[in-house]
Amino acid sequence: MSSAYAARMEWTGGARGAYSSGTATRAAPGRHHGGMAGLEGIEQPRGHSRAAAARWSPAVEDEQALKALELFGNPAETEVPLPSRPESAATARRLAQVVVLRHWGLTPKMTEDAVLLVSELVGNAVRHTGARVFGLRMRRRRGWIRVEVRDPSRALPCLMPVQDMDVSGRGLFLVDKLADRWGVDLLPRGKTTWFEMRVADR
Repeated sequence: MSSAYAARMEWTGGARGAYSSGTATRAAPGRHHGGMAGLEGIEQPRGHSRAAAARWSPAVEDEQALKALELFGNPAETEVPLPSRPESAATARRLAQVVVLRHWGLTPKMTEDAVLLVSELVGNAVRHTGARVFGLRMRRRRGWIRVEVRDPSRALPCLMPVQDMDVSGRGLFLVDKLADRWGVDLLPRGKTTWFEMRVADR
């Protein structure tokens, strides 16, 4: 079996299947439930109340996003290393926001979806890989955007069935629903988990 798992995990009769080729079907808007899966309560910007954190919108340009870009670098130009800590989810979201909304000039809805999925991949890397550092990389080619999160663990992520009332474990469920395709590339040391979304070129 190839070390590059270049496609999404398929479902067969509601059970978990194997990695195989194919393209994910995009869900209708509004089909997912809940917020940042698995990250509830762990991201609290210093000096801000929970209400202030809840008001942040990935579809509106944010001064902190520009500061994050200056501090950490542009993931659309090179892989950006981030410490494997819960607060890095906020940094990754803001980096994704400024790239998708400002540099690539894509729609607010596309920005919201991309930022949400970046948060899910980062959350999985922080919680499950035991890494000290992970890498964030964003790429654009004609008709597509691609986001990659690299970590040193070769353990494969697992897509699990999710019920409507579940408040955690929705990470890959949301990636599977909102991304057009996603997968995992095994590396000699570690792996890259990625998703791709179709975009309309102007």
